[in-house]
Parts: sequence; C-alpha cells; structure tokens
Amino acid sequence: MIEASSGVHFSGFHLDGIESRKAVIEQPTTSTTESVYNQPFVIGVAGGAASGKTTVCDMIIQQLHDQRVVVVNQDSFYHNLTEEELSRVHECNFDHPDAFDTEELLHTMDKLRCGKAVDIPNYDFKSYKNNVFPARRVNPSDVIILEGILVFHDPRVRGLMNMKIFVDTDADVRLARRIRRDTAEKSRDIAMVLDQYSKFVKPAFDDFILPTKKYADIIIPRGGDNHVAVDLIVQHIRTKLGQHDLCKIYPNLYVIQTTFQIRGMHTLIRDAQTTKHDFVFYADRLIRLVVEHGLGHLPFTEKQVITPTGSVYTGVDFCKRLCGVSIIRSGESMENALRACCKGIKIGKILIHREGDNGQQLIYEKLPQDIADRHVLLLDPILGTGNSAVQAISLLIKKGVPEGNIIFLNLISAPQGVHMVCKSFPRIKIVTSEIETGLNKDFRVIPGMGEFGDRYFGTDDE
Repeated sequence: MIEASSGVHFSGFHLDGIESRKAVIEQPTTSTTESVYNQPFVIGVAGGAASGKTTVCDMIIQQLHDQRVVVVNQDSFYHNLTEEELSRVHECNFDHPDAFDTEELLHTMDKLRCGKAVDIPNYDFKSYKNNVFPARRVNPSDVIILEGILVFHDPRVRGLMNMKIFVDTDADVRLARRIRRDTAEKSRDIAMVLDQYSKFVKPAFDDFILPTKKYADIIIPRGGDNHVAVDLIVQHIRTKLGQHDLCKIYPNLYVIQTTFQIRGMHTLIRDAQTTKHDFVFYADRLIRLVVEHGLGHLPFTEKQVITPTGSVYTGVDFCKRLCGVSIIRSGESMENALRACCKGIKIGKILIHREGDNGQQLIYEKLPQDIADRHVLLLDPILGTGNSAVQAISLLIKKGVPEGNIIFLNLISAPQGVHMVCKSFPRIKIVTSEIETGLNKDFRVIPGMGEFGDRYFGTDDE
C-alpha cells in the first residue's frame, strides 16, 4: 500500500500501476488523444529494414515484464495485392508509403488507445495477402509499441506517439541482415534480394525513411547491440508510466511526487470544516513545496566554493534574473512562500475580471519594467478553465517575456485548464501538486477546495 501511495497521485484515489480512471471530463479537440483517461504509453520504433527494430522492441518488452505491453507491426497493414500486381510482384515497392493501409492502421490504434481489443491481420509475404492466416487478437495494454520502417512518415501516426525511437544501423550491416533473412525466411535467392535492394529498398530509405529520423526523440546507434540506450529508454518509460496521463500528453506539465504528508495536507485544505487558521497553515506548506519544485526548473550554472574545512565543493549557482507575478487575488496567497525561497524577489500583479461563464477582461497590471529580461514565476493556486491563465500569459508575452521563461505554479489543476494552457503555450512549464477530476456545470473545479481566496484571506462570510 505504501508503494502504491508513493507515486504520482490522481486526485480522489491512489495510482496502482496504470489503472483505468472512471471520471468523465471534457475532451480536448486535438488529435493527440481521444480520451484523457486510461491512456496507454505509445512508443514508435522506426528505422531501415533489418536495422534491428524488432530486437529493440523485444528488449524493451523483456525489461518491462511487469507491464502489459503489445507490439503493433506496420507490416501487418500492407495492402493486399491485386491479381494484376501479383503477376508482376517483383516490380512492387514494399518500402513506399503507398504500400501500407495507413487508414486501417490509424483505426486500429484509435481503438487500442480507447481501451478496445482489436484483431490485427497476419500478412503473408508469400501470397501477399492479409487474410491467409487468422488475425491476431490484441488487447488494451499499458504500453503500445508501434514498429515499422515508415511509422514516422504520416504526421497523423506520429501524433499518436509519446516517444519516438529511430534505430540507426550501418547500411552494409542492414544489407547483410536482409540477405540472410530473405534467403532463409522468404526463400529468395541472393540475386533477387540484391536486385530488390538496389531498385526499391535503398532509394526508399533515402527518400522516405531517413528523412523521418529528424522526428525521433531518441536515436539508437547499432540497434539491439546498444544495451545502454535501451536501458535508459526503459527507465524513462517506467517514469512516464507512473505519471498522470496528462503528463504523458504534455511534457511541459509537472505534477510533484506525492507522499502521505502531501496527501494529508490536501485532505485538510479540501475539508469544508477546516478552520481558516488551519487552512492557511497547510495551504502555505503545500504552496512552499510547489514553489520549491518550480524553482528547480530554472536554469543554473556550475559553481565551485570553498567549504569551512578548506575543501572544494562543486555545486550550482541559481538563476538571479527572475520575478514573481501573482494573478490577483488568489495568487497573492503564494507570494510569501516565493519571498521565503527567493530573498528580495520582485513581484508583479495582474488583475483579470471574469465576465459571465468564460469571458475574461484585463483590469490592472503592475509588472517590473525589465520583466522581458527575467524568468517569470506566474502564481495562481487554482487552474480551472484556463481562461485567466491564458490572459495572464498572453500579457507577459506581449511585454516581451519569452514563452519558455514562464513557469506557472498552482496547487490544483483541472484537465480542461491544462489542455487550454498547454495547447496555447506549449513552451511554458506548469507545476502543480494534484490533477483534479474536472469542472462542474458552473465551471468550478471538482473535487476542488472551494473559493481559495475567500478561504485563505477570511472573506467567506459563510
């Protein structure tokens, strides 16, 4: 139980492995995901023919033995050849993007990502048909590995992936492997293999496969022989599997690691019966944790100092060009924690008035004159619809602050607000302590903690 509670936490219950979440929230209008709950981690593995993609996939599966992992091969989605094409099969280019039924591949992946089992065809490379053998039943899993020479070619397929790996192997090695494989497994003679290689395989690699290398997040030289690279990839996957699903979608979203202490403090400040004194005390503790985590994302430089023992200690020097900006009025509750962490820090203010359900209007702003030269910590304890945050971030960018220099700090975030901010400003960072279930019909965060400003400053008459 302690292990399960030490991971990143879904608001309302603990994460135990990758369990499906039953809460229904507003869906984003993006091809990145059709559902923000129970999202599998999708890994794309591309590279030239015989580069070692299958070996890399097998190594990943072997090391992720305690997770549900399935492999979807692009080779399963070759088009069936017509009778005319069969009569001149040696003239068909199986390394061209048009050789694959990409629409069927997308349909299959969408079903898997929505938690539905699928039947994937077993393509027969002797008859060039996908209906010769029984289809392979694939069930929903925690990790989906999509492997194939051209899985990075179509932007719609790339958009499904949380991680893209390109297996980069020397052309001579790939050719030697191809000759050995095709002669043994496909009963082809060497002359036929070489003819196909020079006519189709090599030109297709140069024209279609190699250019997709630029889309890769990770490039593995030597393929399956590179055990160090595969080990690092598996470590990264394990980290991602322990994160909230939104963190898999948006790499600029950070949810601080939960503990029983953090969970207990959230319990207290969410309790409607908690007194103002206790609410402020525990809210301040949580805010301090979020601020400290946010400061960890600032740039730093290496620095050596002499300790009182006369020894040399190699450490880091913090970024000094920073400031805080609070969104009035709830954001002002986070200023004391920021001042406690950053002595003498400048703090600006932005007041945004809410009009109706979604309308926002900028009323007041007071910012440091040199804010364009600073890293900005934007403060607001609750991220709900995201409209106020978008207004504030837009103002900072208008004032000359680079988008990548903004870190948005809050205690709790609704998925709708995360989608709004991350899609509008993909280069800012959001640091929060918990992701909520969603918003109710009145656009209030649930389960939430009520009107934060009223509870913190004691202006809630009730």
